[in-house]
Amino acid sequence: MIIYKAIGLMSGTSLDGLDICFGKFWKENSCWKFEIIKAETVPYPKTLEEQLRNSIHLSSQDLLGLHSEYGFYLGQITHDFIKRNQLSDIDLIASHGHTVFHQPQRKFTLQIGDGRAIKLQTQIPVIYDFRSQDVLLGGNGAPLVPIGDELLFSGFDACLNLGGFSNISFKIDDERIAFDIAPVNIVLNNLVQDFGQNYDENGDLARKGNINLQLLEQLNSLEFYAQSHPKSLGIEWCNANIFPLFSGIEALDILATFTEHAAEQISKIFNIHQFNKVLFTGGGTYNQYLIEKIRDKTQTEIIIPEKQIIDFKEALIFAFMGVLRLNNEVNVLSSATGSLHNHSSGIIA
Repeated sequence: MIIYKAIGLMSGTSLDGLDICFGKFWKENSCWKFEIIKAETVPYPKTLEEQLRNSIHLSSQDLLGLHSEYGFYLGQITHDFIKRNQLSDIDLIASHGHTVFHQPQRKFTLQIGDGRAIKLQTQIPVIYDFRSQDVLLGGNGAPLVPIGDELLFSGFDACLNLGGFSNISFKIDDERIAFDIAPVNIVLNNLVQDFGQNYDENGDLARKGNINLQLLEQLNSLEFYAQSHPKSLGIEWCNANIFPLFSGIEALDILATFTEHAAEQISKIFNIHQFNKVLFTGGGTYNQYLIEKIRDKTQTEIIIPEKQIIDFKEALIFAFMGVLRLNNEVNVLSSATGSLHNHSSGIIA
């Protein structure tokens, strides 16, 4: 039996830090199994967080500089993680990078954090840039985690990630489909900056607000929600379609309304497909107010797993995608992204 040891690096759009997950993967009776050995989130230094947050506005030269600088940062943090935890026999590092631009309709997506710089810092093979090939093949370049949902978490009707955006994957007629449902933390975390917080702990701030019915109707009427899958969202879409709607409304009321909106969009998908049980992961799972709102609107059983899975499922799956890429096996499903065909994606450094 071959056992692969891999590190997955994940930086989400909510910018709450770098998720690092070291796991091992092996096959039993043709089925993939996994174990998380060590995982942690490293908060970004304030300066770097601001650089990443504002990267969409940088000049091309400054963006290229940040691409390299952030790659060396990822390499150093990973090197420190390996040393601190006395890890050895690591087959690969798989890095998602930080998404700056995502415009699949124009055939491009950009995740910065040069994988070659990570390789220089760690002396371990690095696989990076998992999305671009899919976009060039006519896909959305997202979501990518469904391959992990299919091969590692098949015991649930669906897998929902509550991160910067909520995305879901599930099977219809033996085909796994996936798509982004709605923005979540990308909007909520932005709103709570006014209160001196990085995120709305337990949804306590949103709970204090009142739902603005006019805003709720505007949000629910956005064209994206009527589109069929595959479909994905990016910060550009939020800047163009979400934030302009908030003008002149109290921040607490926006928080309450947007939480209601996210819950409505998520539960609508559950109810349409009549799921029995759905696995919830991602930082938004800790937003008790949001979870309560979803529970109120659906009969679907919400499964909240152990903390390691909540926090590190995406980083784990990117490590797994690296293992599949190393073996030139399919790690991106066209049924999820809309690309021409399944493929093995990622540049190997």
